[in-house]
Amino acid sequence: MLAFFVSSSLAVSAQSPAFRIASAMDVYYAALRELEAAYVDTVDAEKLVKRGLQAMLNSLDPYTEYIEEANSEDIELMTTGAYGGIGAVIKKKDSCGVMISEPYIGSSAVKYGLEPGDIILAIDGEDVIPLSPTECSNRMKGVPGTDVRFTVIKGKSGDTLDIVVTRERVHISDVVYSGILRDSIGYIKISGFTQGGAKDVRAAYEKLAADGRMKRLVLDLRGNGGGLMDEAIGIVSLFVPYGSEVVSSKGRIEGMNKVYRTSEAPLDTLIPMMVMVNSGSASSSEIVAGALQDLDRALIAGKRTYGKGLVQTIREVGYNDRIKLTTAKYYTPSGRCVQAIDYSNRNEDGSVGAIPDSLKKAFYTRSGRTVYDGGGITPDLDVDDVLYSRVSASLVMNDIIGEYAIEYYRLHDSIASPSEFRLSDEEYEDFVRFAEKKDFDFRTGSAVQLEQLLKTARNEGLYDIYRTQLDALSDIVSADKRSVLELKKDEISQILEEEIVIRYYYRPGGTESFLRNDNQLVKALDGFKNGSRL
Repeated sequence: MLAFFVSSSLAVSAQSPAFRIASAMDVYYAALRELEAAYVDTVDAEKLVKRGLQAMLNSLDPYTEYIEEANSEDIELMTTGAYGGIGAVIKKKDSCGVMISEPYIGSSAVKYGLEPGDIILAIDGEDVIPLSPTECSNRMKGVPGTDVRFTVIKGKSGDTLDIVVTRERVHISDVVYSGILRDSIGYIKISGFTQGGAKDVRAAYEKLAADGRMKRLVLDLRGNGGGLMDEAIGIVSLFVPYGSEVVSSKGRIEGMNKVYRTSEAPLDTLIPMMVMVNSGSASSSEIVAGALQDLDRALIAGKRTYGKGLVQTIREVGYNDRIKLTTAKYYTPSGRCVQAIDYSNRNEDGSVGAIPDSLKKAFYTRSGRTVYDGGGITPDLDVDDVLYSRVSASLVMNDIIGEYAIEYYRLHDSIASPSEFRLSDEEYEDFVRFAEKKDFDFRTGSAVQLEQLLKTARNEGLYDIYRTQLDALSDIVSADKRSVLELKKDEISQILEEEIVIRYYYRPGGTESFLRNDNQLVKALDGFKNGSRL
């Protein structure tokens, strides 16, 4: 009997989590020693270990990751929206240097005269040609108050100058743009949830309220991938009664099980509100939209959100390295989790899938309206996204529109205001000539689908039978660059105008220009105005 008891205890001990981890680490270290001792080439053990750690974390979910000390600035930017530097978007031009593409409004780059199209040849005397884009960026960043010296070819004059720029703390405001639409609708575009974001929204709201015209309010969270939960709670706090539940979290550790409520007096609990969302709205955006929907405080309009209901926490793991790991799921006030993918249940091949509709559960808002979990926030008012053509996407991805915007800036000292600037027919023709010389995929969607059809027809032996009809169809859908650019003139012109405006009026101006042609917002505002509110 005693022997059986001892044997059972050893078996249980051998299967304990501590034993399994210890044995796995023994195997890991043994394999590493063998690689160092016998692998055909020299092995960088430290790099192998760090790659293995990153792969291990990534196998859990896309949001759990290893962060080395060298990337600590990324943590600051992620959480505060700030870093020490000159404040500009740069692009590495392998043949000539680093180009200033887009300075941030009020940044050191602007204060010291760096403009779109300026080419940086050297940073602190070091030639930038051999450097990677990341190395160039890292040399521009630094402690606020320190200087960095650039050798620059000015885009407009062609003069070569030495420019010394004092680095500053660059803060990218969460509020990209705010203004009054249709005479009485306040509008606030929120790009993220970094430290101080709720204060940015408060300031924007107070400025709109002081204008005296605002009767309704739109919060635009489209494309907002999230950020700090505290800032999301702070934004909701501005518009719901004190003490309202905003979100709760539940994790495996008791300390992660919390209910978060508003802790400040609200600014306005009565103004009619609409929140714009789309498939790019995730995490903290879904906390804001979900809370305002569950509390029947705002109409949610647009398309279903991304479906990220996971909470990440950053923890130290030694030597100033950190890991960002998923520690909880969050739940909206009605009790629903918006997480769309269940990473804990994988298929045999390791893949994961979305939670099926059959497993989604019904929950109820404060007034008894039905809402569902398991797949993001479903809008109360479904409005289709703006869909761009393949050629427009190709022009953007290949930076041809961005290059032309800089060329336009080089040739024009000023333009009309963001709401009034338009490209003339002659200017668009100039862009067509510019783009014709560039390499990009100008095939239409029809042409791509026809190519696939022809391939399938050949594989099935049908092409030779229907060659005449298929060739005639090819003639119909095929087009050269100029024809495609002229066909999509209206769409491409709008994107061009936005990019050009950014070079003169920065991101707020670009957003104002975009709003002129934002058909999704226009349709949502029509519904908002015509009584589609809670």
